[in-house]
Amino acid sequence: MPATLDAVNEALLQAGLTPRGAFHPGPDDAVPELPSGRPAQTLVLAGNAGPAMWAAFNAARDPATDLLDDWSRDVLEPLARSFGAAALFPFQKPHLPFQRWARRAEPCHGSPLGMFIHPDHGLWHGYRGALAMAERLALPVADARPRPCDDCSDRPCLTTCPVDAFRAGDGATARYDVPACARHLDSPAGADCMELGCRARRACPEGQEARYQPPQAAFHMRAFLKSRRAGGSLD
Repeated sequence: MPATLDAVNEALLQAGLTPRGAFHPGPDDAVPELPSGRPAQTLVLAGNAGPAMWAAFNAARDPATDLLDDWSRDVLEPLARSFGAAALFPFQKPHLPFQRWARRAEPCHGSPLGMFIHPDHGLWHGYRGALAMAERLALPVADARPRPCDDCSDRPCLTTCPVDAFRAGDGATARYDVPACARHLDSPAGADCMELGCRARRACPEGQEARYQPPQAAFHMRAFLKSRRAGGSLD
């Protein structure tokens, strides 16, 4: 039986992942060829929004020692094989244009913080991988909802950071002072952000129901700070 988007999405949900939209790629989308050498006909994005992914990862691995990237690979690669698809990841090298794909697949927009904002999930979402399908699946009409930030006059995300690490912008034009953020997190004053997640991110009123709970927020913050330390990038 041919694959359908509903079947793929259901398999993602069963694995603890959130379906993050799909599109029919063209030459400008830089989707790698399938192992057969043929171009992918459909790209289905997979990620997280809300608690489901964290619950699945936490049940299968030890967050204190295991990597989310490894779990993502172990989940998505066999799922891709079951549909005759290829699994692609935002952490593989050379890096793939997942942000471009996200804009094609969903109503994702650049936020003043630089990260993508979604009308339902706010800033509390991510992309764990994609399935490059050999079939051209039937897709729903594209969701063209506008950027939530356009109706937000207060923009509390820009005034909440304790070290003023953010400057207004839209996507690539936003300024994020990464060293200032990392130094704050590495100090006693940064305990609130380390334990509950970025204070500026938490200030955004959109998608609060998808906000990461403290264990997941702390996991991501530790991973960020660890990567900065490893790169000697606290200054």
